[in-house]
Amino acid sequence: MKDGIIGKRQQTPPRKAAVSTGGVLGALIASLALTACGGSGSNSSALISTPAAATPSTPAPASATPQMKLTITATTDFPGNFGSVGAYEQVTGTISGELDPSDPKNAVIQDLDLAPVNARGMVEYSADFLMLKPKDMSKAGGVLRYDAPNRGNILTMPNLAANPSEAEFFERGYVWMFSAWQGDVPKSSPQRLTVTVPVAKNKDGSSITGPYATELIAAAPTPSLTLPGGVFNGSMIPYAPASMDNMQPGYLLTRRVNETDPRVAIPASDWRFANCDGGANPFPGTADPARICLNGGFQPNVLYELQYVAKDPKVMGVGLAALRDSISFFRSAAADSAGTPNPLAGKIKFTIGQGTSQSGNAMKTFLHLGFNQRLDGGKVFDGIYAHVAARQTNINTRFAVPGGGGGLRTDHRAFGQTAPRGLAADYVDGVSGRTGGVMKRCSATDTCPRFFLGLSGTEFWQLQGSPVLTDAFGFSDLTQPANARIYYYSSTQHSTGTGGLTTGISFNPAATVYPAGSMVDHADTFRALFVDLEDWVARDIAPPASQVPKVADGTLVQPSQLQFPTITGLSWPPSGTPTAIPAFNYLARYNGFPLLDYGPQYRPQDESGIPTIVPPSYMGKDYAILVPQVDASTGLTKAGIRAVDVQAPLGTSLEFNYVSTPGIVDLVNLTGSFIPFHKTEVARIAAGDTRPSIESLYGNQAGYVAAVTTAANSLVAQRFLLQRDADRRIQRAQANPVLP
Repeated sequence: MKDGIIGKRQQTPPRKAAVSTGGVLGALIASLALTACGGSGSNSSALISTPAAATPSTPAPASATPQMKLTITATTDFPGNFGSVGAYEQVTGTISGELDPSDPKNAVIQDLDLAPVNARGMVEYSADFLMLKPKDMSKAGGVLRYDAPNRGNILTMPNLAANPSEAEFFERGYVWMFSAWQGDVPKSSPQRLTVTVPVAKNKDGSSITGPYATELIAAAPTPSLTLPGGVFNGSMIPYAPASMDNMQPGYLLTRRVNETDPRVAIPASDWRFANCDGGANPFPGTADPARICLNGGFQPNVLYELQYVAKDPKVMGVGLAALRDSISFFRSAAADSAGTPNPLAGKIKFTIGQGTSQSGNAMKTFLHLGFNQRLDGGKVFDGIYAHVAARQTNINTRFAVPGGGGGLRTDHRAFGQTAPRGLAADYVDGVSGRTGGVMKRCSATDTCPRFFLGLSGTEFWQLQGSPVLTDAFGFSDLTQPANARIYYYSSTQHSTGTGGLTTGISFNPAATVYPAGSMVDHADTFRALFVDLEDWVARDIAPPASQVPKVADGTLVQPSQLQFPTITGLSWPPSGTPTAIPAFNYLARYNGFPLLDYGPQYRPQDESGIPTIVPPSYMGKDYAILVPQVDASTGLTKAGIRAVDVQAPLGTSLEFNYVSTPGIVDLVNLTGSFIPFHKTEVARIAAGDTRPSIESLYGNQAGYVAAVTTAANSLVAQRFLLQRDADRRIQRAQANPVLP
């Protein structure tokens, strides 16, 4: 396969790095008896950290059971009154728990045996939570909805002023739960949820060390940058270097423009772990393990990669066990170990977990690693919805990076890529030769939830999404498990769209080739599908069949096989002072999916273990990446759930966009494009655009409103749109004329 501007991206040659060695809740509920979840580095032996001889962490006594403590710090009114359910309140606090390192259900957690234990032989954690619950719990609907924070942020906090349709869930009596699972999130604001997890140490108490790598990008010229760096993970707490001496083996800073360009080493004498500025504190600056100072400064549009020997890895996998046991407590326990009442006691019948993007990946990892089995053997979540979530999350390796992402240019070899994409327990990965899918463990323990996976177009183009739908070579469609549904949101970008309004579409020719954004909004679809998942979980009403592009019918194809219409002669915005949009020129840029090697102590099938080759080496094999085929007339995709703005379009919502910076070969991260139709046939013909005009599609404004109404009503009938969202879409079409 060829490297270059057009087509699939390839890996750079292998590189070696330093090696390091070192080595609650059904039981809680039962115990309470109160119940009613590649430059080159070096493999120098000087970098190997070997623990002194010692016995494992002291196990808990046979009679001991993990304890849990609930601390409520505030209870405040939540605005609004919701039908028969009435008023809600917001409860915030922490839940602190213990893990038994000898319990087989915790055995998958990397370095748990190297975590400190308390006098009871238990590993401790503490997690922030925020809960929205009916004031009168006798009116609760029996469903606990857990929304996983994204890098500590609550992405799905209800905002009824901006989105009144979310009242649907309050009127159903949901309890909303947000609790932390990611152990490297800084407590930068009261709204950011954090979980405290232990640091692994050698048995003699000394620091564990190992290879680590991160990418750095400057938004503007700057003398220094903050670690850990990167587009996705940049605001997390960094791993400190084992030594500030960057002259040692295993320390390397390189620069390049594009992912596939050769890495050019920057002399160690030209950079330091330090803070510096262009004034009173010039290079080499003031020593700082959380910053990098570069002589001459960092330049934008350059990709820097830093390798160093890190120390003190957090036992990040504890965060998944904390989630398991916290949800189990709120679901089933009457009180904590000290007798503090569970505010939900006896009122929760069903639990549904949801994660969006990175946290949706985490929910898949939670399931894959077996954490949906409670300590008493039951299910944590009855249903899970992984929304715009193509991959898994790296949380269970030594020096894990849960906040990492993955793009065509940045974080291209990030963690999160080696665990299986296929869902079925008997999934076969023909590229790696490994077997077993996301649901292998839960199938063995009969703890699989009813599972929804939602995919936008971005997941196919930028986040390697198609392997969940096909065999590893892209030859045939996979048969999905009976307990799973996969829904592709047609013609969408990763984030929500504007939903029939051009407000929110932006065009900066210096940043993107085409106007950035999308009119197709999958938030409405998500709401309806969440209700469908609740119906499946709580009432055993089967949801709609999966809606996905397929190899068999030609709606899932190689990127080079897309058949776009001619798109020319347009400007943005349509009124005001417009800027000409370049004629659409399709280039098959997409994020490839290489097979990577992190070393013999790494368990790729579980995205776990100890990576010793960091950055990883490329193994010379790639998974097939396919994308949804488009309609040759409109440029909108053919398959999936076709929302109102796909069925009654005002333009082409593309699922990708191109970076316009000269010399940069990349897609715009997670963002699509919107290119409007010409309003009249005269304008369309004059421009040579082969797509239909708005006039030819609808005739007049009444025709447009009629098309929106037909599409909305059809989606409601298919259970892909709530009636209140259909009414809102129709009203919006009536209030915003597109034709005389």
